Parts: sequence; structure tokens; C-alpha cells
Amino acid sequence: MITSDTSVNKSSGLALAALGIVFGDIGTSPLYALKACFSGFHAVPVNELNVLGVLSLIFWSLTAVISLKYVTFVMRADNQGEGGVVALFSLLPEEWRKERMWITGVALFGAALLYGDGFITPAISVLSALEGLSEVTTTATPYVVPLTCLVLAGLFCVQRFGTSRIGRIFGPVMLLWFVCLAILGAMQIIRTPSILAALNPAFAIQFFTHNGQEATIVLGAVVLCITGAEALYADMGHFGRKTIQLAWYAVAMPALLINYFGQGALLLSDPTAASSPFYSLTPHELLIPMVILSTCATIIASQAVISGVFSLTRQSIQLGYLPRAHILHTSTESEGQIYCPAANWIMAIICILLVIGFRSSDNLAGAYGIAITSTMCITTFLYFEYLRRIRKWSWATAAPLCAFFLIFDFGFFGANLAKLDGGGWIPLSVAALICLIMMVWAKGRAATWQQMKEYSFPLAELIEHMKEKDVIRAPGTAVFLSASPRGTPPALLHFLKLTGTLSEHVVLFSIITDPIPRVHGDERLVVKVLTDGFSRVVARYGFAESPNIQLEMQKIDSMGITTHARDCVYYLGRETLISQARPRLWKTFYSLMSRNSMSPALYFKIPAKQVIEIGMQVEL
Repeated sequence: MITSDTSVNKSSGLALAALGIVFGDIGTSPLYALKACFSGFHAVPVNELNVLGVLSLIFWSLTAVISLKYVTFVMRADNQGEGGVVALFSLLPEEWRKERMWITGVALFGAALLYGDGFITPAISVLSALEGLSEVTTTATPYVVPLTCLVLAGLFCVQRFGTSRIGRIFGPVMLLWFVCLAILGAMQIIRTPSILAALNPAFAIQFFTHNGQEATIVLGAVVLCITGAEALYADMGHFGRKTIQLAWYAVAMPALLINYFGQGALLLSDPTAASSPFYSLTPHELLIPMVILSTCATIIASQAVISGVFSLTRQSIQLGYLPRAHILHTSTESEGQIYCPAANWIMAIICILLVIGFRSSDNLAGAYGIAITSTMCITTFLYFEYLRRIRKWSWATAAPLCAFFLIFDFGFFGANLAKLDGGGWIPLSVAALICLIMMVWAKGRAATWQQMKEYSFPLAELIEHMKEKDVIRAPGTAVFLSASPRGTPPALLHFLKLTGTLSEHVVLFSIITDPIPRVHGDERLVVKVLTDGFSRVVARYGFAESPNIQLEMQKIDSMGITTHARDCVYYLGRETLISQARPRLWKTFYSLMSRNSMSPALYFKIPAKQVIEIGMQVEL
């Protein structure tokens, strides 16, 4: 009985935490989703048919896309508990991926789209919350944009301190937020119970037949109610599938639906509330507390997206699709609590510029949605390949299911194409640029490695060569980083050629990134003692982990293999890329990124006083 109670308490605690991290994005959608349908980009008139039709679309979108597609099916495709586009892509057979390079391009574009979504979510969320001040008094309207910029600036400034402390209040705050959503919506539904007729999908069909092409454009606003779909999947590794399901069905989904239907009921009785249906639900004397709570909820939603961008950046670096960048761990308790300064300040600048440029959530809604709908389509495509390649489903079984998902995915994506001239080009442009960076970096690294292989030959031949030349062996331990766990590192050969000496003990250290989130500690290191003082060490990491070479060297010492980790010298190769007189554009771009990438010593956490860099020229 004690075990059962403990298990229940643990599940409840995780579900509460999930409300803050996983459901922050989708949980704040009521602030602007219905508003965008009736007062925003290509809005429709407020009448009974349109209100019931839009609410029916929202209900069935949440049911089909979130509950059925993601919570029931896609979240079962996990890579050792981790979810998201990158994790789903890494599940597919490596050889199959290599034979179809366009699959890699599609997956990278899907990951890059999450960056575009990450730039817009904090801007539109915080802006829509503070717009509630205009409902309190019109004199506050000129201050909404400056206050939004101030809140966003503060949010990005505190990222370097981590969220381990304030993260504990995320769950309770979001629980209070969802409770308030439900109460406000229920009060209005009780007054106008006829709004529940929108549960009938026939109203959604009538909405399209009555409004024609305009209904398709409004569908681009309806998608705002499911913008947190990918967050459910991407954050699965933090809480687990069952915990997210519990939080969704027990709290988030009921509260969201009740609030949406409450806003719809209000519009039936007061069409003038279309300019701000969410805040119009709130009694006037409670507007200021609700603006404060809304701002807190949107900050939490923004924090979840920002943390997701940090995690995606680290995963991409580990998999070799982005240049090395500074990654800091902000918590000693949680491995996932990280901070990436470069990504943080780029997001900060773009978010603030978006707020200044668009100036209202209605305008910004035109730029929101196209990134997430594109990612949804890519996720469905990768999920189909997962069902076929990993789960071994037949075409007859996998195709109908994924085709059903694509009806919604393509419908939302097509509707959002109408937003291209209203700002939809922004997330697509950002995603295209990031995808280009990823592909150029991966191609450049492969080309550099191919050139470096010419400087390498079997270790046995090197040892024989050293004996013939009577190479001087100095006391101490030298650690040479090697990209490959076979052969001889080019930096070692170059150093030996220049100095004619070598340390008494030589460790050839290789880091391998496996296509899994994390590698168990007892599977991390493979140590092989070779002849003539040489040892080879292979450290395996998952794409959700950060390597620490000094820590691994200390572990080797504890195994009884003497490496003198505190005193050894690390030799790192520093390639200078030399291109032809008129190099191709991608080579110039890659060379620029290579020169500005983070030092291997800093990235691999090697003490600066123990590092010697060996310069080498590589012609691309």
C-alpha cells in the first residue's frame, strides 16, 4: 500500500511539473487563438454559424491532432524515452538514411522550423498577455509594446542563472492558470449552454460551405490552438508518455476546451467582445490580477520554448550538424538544465524586433503557425517511415493512419500559406537559414575528414616507424584527440614530424555520438591498452549529453590504468582551411563558421593550462 501511494504521489508530482514545462505553449493559446479568428488576419464576421463552426474546428483539432495523433500514437515512437523530430529521425536505420540523403534534409528542416517557432512564441505570448492592460484602461495602450520588450529582455537576461529554482513554481502557477481558464469559461457556458452544440462536427462542415475560401484562411488562425503539439512530443524525455497523458486528459484539455467554449458563448451574446474575447470573460475588478497571471503563464510558456531551443542546439552540435558552441549546465541536479549564450541572445534580439515590428498579437498571429504546421507534416512523414522500418507495419496498415493525420496537417499548412505576406515568411526564412547552416557544416566536416584521412595510417606502422627512427620518449602522458577510433590522429603525426619526440604514455582519445539520447555510465568507456605505451580510449555519448574529457580521464585512472589525468597534456589539432583561388560559396561559408566555432578545449571541458594546439593546413 505504501508503494502504491508513493507511486501515485510521484505521478501526480510529475504531472504537475509537466503542466509548467510541456503545456505552457498550448496552455496560453486561449489568449489569442479565438481572437485571431474574429478580429485578426482575414477574420470572419461574428455570427452564430461562424462561432459554432470555429469552435467545432477547435474541438476536433485538439481531439484529432493532440489527443489522437500525438498523445496516442506519435509519442509511442521514442528513442529511449526521448521524443521530437531529431529523436524520431535518429530512430530510422542509419544505412537507410544514408541511401536517401533527402530524408536528412527534410529532418533538418523540421528541426530548424522549431527555431522559427521558438522566436515567435515568446513574442506573441507575452504581448497578448500584456494587451490585457488596454482592457483595464486605454491609457495603458502606448505602454504595452515597451513593457513587452522589457519583460522579454528580463526573461532572456536571467537564462544564464538557470531555471532550477523558479522551475519548481512553474507547475503550481500553470495549474492555477488552467483552473482559472476552466472557471471563466464555465461561468459563460452556464449562461449560454447552446454553445455546446459546437461539439457536432456538422457545424465545422457548414462553416466551410458557407464561407468558402475565407474559411480556409480562418483555419490558419484555428491552428493557433494546437501550436504546442510538438512540445508534447519533444519534452517527453523529461516526464514520460504516461505522465504527459495524465496531465493532458485530467487538466489541460478540459480547461482549454471549457475556456474556448466560454469565449464562444460570450461572442454569441456580445459580438463586440471579439476584439479581446479572453479578457472580456474576466470580471472587470479581476482584470489586473488576470493580466499578472497571464503574464506569468506566458513567461513560463516562453521558458519552455527557450529551453527546447537550447536542447535542440546541443543535440544538433552532438550529431555534427552545427558548429561547436558554448553550452553551460545551470543545475547540478538535472542534466537537461543547460544554457546556450549564442542561441539565447539571437532569440532575444529577434523576439524584441518582432514585437517592435508587429506591435500587436493580431499582427503577429500572421507570422505564427506556419512553422509548426510544417513541422507537423514532417513529423507525420517520419512517423510513417518509423512504422514501416522499425515497427514493420505494412503499407495497408500504416498508410491509412498517416493519411488521416495528413488531412489535418496539410489542411493547416495550406491555410497558413495565406499568411506568407502577413509575416509567415519570417519563420520559414529563419528555418531555411538554419537548415542551410546545418547542411553546409555537415558537408564541410565530411570533406575535411576525408582530407584528414590522407594524413592517417595504422598505429602499428607508426610504432614500427618510431622504433626505426629511435624517437625520444619524454616522461609524462600525452592525450591526442582523434575523430576516428581507428588509425592514428593527424595531430600526432604532425607533432612527431615537427619535434621528433613523444611522451612516454600516449592516449588516443575518441568521442563517438550514438543516435540515442543517453549512454549508460557502465557503457560509456572502452579502454584498450596497446604496445609501447599507447592506449586507445573511446567514450560514447548520446545526443542529449555533453562530453567531458577530463572527467573521463579521471575515471580511467580509477580503473587502475595510470594516465596522470591531472598532469597530462592534451594535444588538439587546429585545422586552417585553405580553399582554391575562387572557392565555391559553400566552402567560404563553411570556412567562416569553422574559424568562429568554439575551441575544442572549451567545448570538451579541458583545462586551458593543459592544452597544446597543433596547427595544420587542410585544402578543401
